[in-house]
Amino acid sequence: MSFLSLKNISRSFGTTRAVADVSLDVAQGEFFGLLGPSGCGKTTTLRMIAGLEKPDSGSIEFQGADITNLPPERRGFGMVFQNYALFPHLNVYENVAFGLRARHKTKAEMAERVTSALELVQLPGYGKRAVDELSGGQQQRVAIARAIAIEPALLLFDEPLSNLDVSLREETRSELRELVTRLGLTAVYVTHDQEEAFALCDRISVMVGGKLMQTGRPRELYEQPAEVSVASFLGRNNLIKAMRLSSSKNNEGVFKTLEGGHTLHLPVKHDELAPLNKPVYLAIRPEHVQLSNNNGGDNTLPATIREIVFSGATSTVRIDANGLLLESLVLRTNGLEVNQPCTVVLSPDHLTLLRN
Repeated sequence: MSFLSLKNISRSFGTTRAVADVSLDVAQGEFFGLLGPSGCGKTTTLRMIAGLEKPDSGSIEFQGADITNLPPERRGFGMVFQNYALFPHLNVYENVAFGLRARHKTKAEMAERVTSALELVQLPGYGKRAVDELSGGQQQRVAIARAIAIEPALLLFDEPLSNLDVSLREETRSELRELVTRLGLTAVYVTHDQEEAFALCDRISVMVGGKLMQTGRPRELYEQPAEVSVASFLGRNNLIKAMRLSSSKNNEGVFKTLEGGHTLHLPVKHDELAPLNKPVYLAIRPEHVQLSNNNGGDNTLPATIREIVFSGATSTVRIDANGLLLESLVLRTNGLEVNQPCTVVLSPDHLTLLRN
């Protein structure tokens, strides 16, 4: 039995369908991510889990019970919002104690839980501080302390780090993951930031246009995107449009690129093969595009270097293979020059056939 289960939930606002037949399962103790571009429906999905929005259709189950129509205050979930949602007229203590007071906890229990929550987010002794005296990072920690003080069965995060600067975001991200793991909590985390989702989450569902496109572990999504939309969103994929040449009986797929007219080979499954007359997309990450002096072998393409972009630890080399434009990520650019002829190798093991 899943800890949290969404079954074909949908939600529309007027004529706009924000979420379309989304189904997913979250295991107890899992840090689960909803990743996608702005407007894809991930926050609406989170709000339906929280009870702040009601699905037009479908159901939500928690620990085997249907909670679709249960009001948010009876779900026992903690939620951390993008804008923190702290009460400016209350000090830090009262903000953290707000959910406990609503649950009619005694003063002694409130004091114990607030103190413990502030210690967990590394803000001991901050109880009497005014909210407007705190930095953005400290305010975010207070919001997290308020969410965990009620000892929630499920913790929900709606882009909680997006308002922080880069260095503070990375620091808080690490602390957040460690805190959730140490407390043994289950979390659902919404973000548009691929790096953030990969660093925090055990599994991730990628949403595009209100639909759930693919669910998997971070490395699986990165290395084996199933859809063109997933490969496009998860950044810096080389997408190669091609036509299939090989028979569906072969275990090796042979494809001809529409740009450059190159022949590429890669292992495929029979059920993955597209019709002979239908264009498909092949994907390969820039770090797997090799520059070589070897002119032989499968998937070896003659090319010319068009641009070299230095980015610190790595550099991006943009290549033109007879009209097929590719990017290669390299550690060193020694001996590489713009307009220099080169050979590009697209390893069959790193080429992925995508579904349209």
